[in-house]
Amino acid sequence: MEKIFENMIKRLPYLLMGGAARVAGATASVAPKSDHDPQDGSRGPAIKLAVDERPVAREFKPGTSFAPVVKRVAPSVVKVTTSTKGKQASLPDVPGFDNPFFRRFFGDDFDLRGPRRNFNIPRQHGVGSGVIVTKDGYILTNNHVVEEADEVKVVLQDGREFSGKVVGKDPKTDIAVLKIDAKNLPFIEMADSDKIEVGDIVLAIGNPFGIGQTVTMGMVSATGRATLGLDYEDFIQTDAAINPGNSGGALVDAEGRLIGINTAILSRSGGNQGIGFAIPTNLARDVMENLVKYGKVTRGYLGVMIQDVTPALAKEFDLKERKGALVGDVLPKSPAEKAGLKSGDVILEFNAKPVRDSRQLKLQVARVKPGEHVPVKLLRNGSPKTLEIAVSELPATEKVAQADRNQSNDTEALKGVAVGDIDANARRQLNIPSHLQGALVTDVDENSVAREAGLKPGDVILEINRQPVKNAEDAVRLTSNPKDKTTLLHVWSNGSRRYLVVDESNQG
Repeated sequence: MEKIFENMIKRLPYLLMGGAARVAGATASVAPKSDHDPQDGSRGPAIKLAVDERPVAREFKPGTSFAPVVKRVAPSVVKVTTSTKGKQASLPDVPGFDNPFFRRFFGDDFDLRGPRRNFNIPRQHGVGSGVIVTKDGYILTNNHVVEEADEVKVVLQDGREFSGKVVGKDPKTDIAVLKIDAKNLPFIEMADSDKIEVGDIVLAIGNPFGIGQTVTMGMVSATGRATLGLDYEDFIQTDAAINPGNSGGALVDAEGRLIGINTAILSRSGGNQGIGFAIPTNLARDVMENLVKYGKVTRGYLGVMIQDVTPALAKEFDLKERKGALVGDVLPKSPAEKAGLKSGDVILEFNAKPVRDSRQLKLQVARVKPGEHVPVKLLRNGSPKTLEIAVSELPATEKVAQADRNQSNDTEALKGVAVGDIDANARRQLNIPSHLQGALVTDVDENSVAREAGLKPGDVILEINRQPVKNAEDAVRLTSNPKDKTTLLHVWSNGSRRYLVVDESNQG
């Protein structure tokens, strides 16, 4: 069963290519909560995967056929069929449906009062794909292929059919692991997906529309895409044709090594339009190893709120390049606070790897095992600094570093912004922590530059141009007679902190 997800920005639907689709929402902390109760120790032996970390050969060699590659890898790509038991559901109370008029035409069963409001949902069936990655029957697929399935069947290319056991699921990456009871199966070798490049030739293998195994060719169109709103996204984009039923199938390089698990397409029609997405093997491998060994996905946790560095923020923080992740807030008693990380720090390198943006940092932190000590390079007030952080595991409940005086003030530097003091009523209605001090934004003109920058009523201004703000009077004072028309704000909004740059230099 497929579902189409609307992207409100691009106004294009994303189609998850097999099974029943349900996408998890993203969070701002750098680790997700576990889908299982935390337990010490491992549940099973570590899985042994075949991995070839060499980069693909890139000298241009025009060829006539990929048949040898397909013959070698196609047997490892399987068809996954699912079924969900029929169940009863109930309709909400609908005014007017208890009217005898409707029963006269549709019969007594139309009466939605009392027990007859229940109706049956028939048995549901779905189809997707999977990839055998070990000779003893471990299979990678998508979570949305098997998420609500009561029964899973795996059909091999040679026609053999097996019952599939769901070893584990991770909605935050849309990865699931299956196991079938068989030996000496044809399995695929994995490549190091960090070494792929835009322009590399790729093959997509799966079971589109359930018609049978199909192979399509394209190239890597882009890497590092974040498109579906999952907590952890690092998609490979490809123009190899991907259609419904391809979910969980293989994206392989020109040497026949697995580089990704096909997951979704961007489409106006619901069919392939040349923009498909695959989860890279390095991410899928980490998730799989955790699910098999521990029965859950264990990820690292810092306890910071982070954001991307925009051109305006880069200028305000004296950054030469738009790289790194800006720390907007640090959770109390978190690994980040214990290591000395502060709001306003820009993380440039984590665990000896460069940080391009906040999403990449989130992925890097997630791959660190709890308890490890990792170096972090950052800029603080323009000066380089190196810290060592003892990464921990996120607690079972995920934490996100998360009414005026009847007289507001239209501040001089922030045109169209009205502020007031935080009273008890405002704290109660907006869930503002008791210790938080600042100026409450009571109104923002819809046509103002501040509104365009992201400031809105209910936000609390904590700092203006790095100067602390305790109340509305401070905000008015710090925005009076400004040196220039650019204002750096540190604000609290809906339980989290972030930086905003309001540039009014082009305003009259």
